Amino acid sequence: MPIERINPGRRLSQAVRYGDTVYIAGTVADDTSADVKGQTRQILAKIDTVLARLGADKSHLLSATVWLADVAAYDDMNLIWDAWVPEGAAPARACVEAKLAGEEYRVEIAAIAALDRAD
Repeated sequence: MPIERINPGRRLSQAVRYGDTVYIAGTVADDTSADVKGQTRQILAKIDTVLARLGADKSHLLSATVWLADVAAYDDMNLIWDAWVPEGAAPARACVEAKLAGEEYRVEIAAIAALDRAD
């Protein structure tokens, strides 16, 4: 079974598909001037884009890990998350406070999703 790497780089790929599963790397916002809500929106849009490229959508999410630079932003992040996740299709999820790669990042999200593929 081949491994498909999406937007591979020297250090990481944006996502990796193996069989009917896609692993989406920790994803951060491009516009880091945004607050946690804005950064969360950007990240979820990137996840939507990756899933769409592979013929899936957010209802296929199996799990997600959310890292917050400040756990005090938990409710703000969840306002965006809850509006994004389809009713009845919430993935298994962990959310923790962590020191992120740069002070400009307020949130980072990684995810795993199932793909409905015949190949």
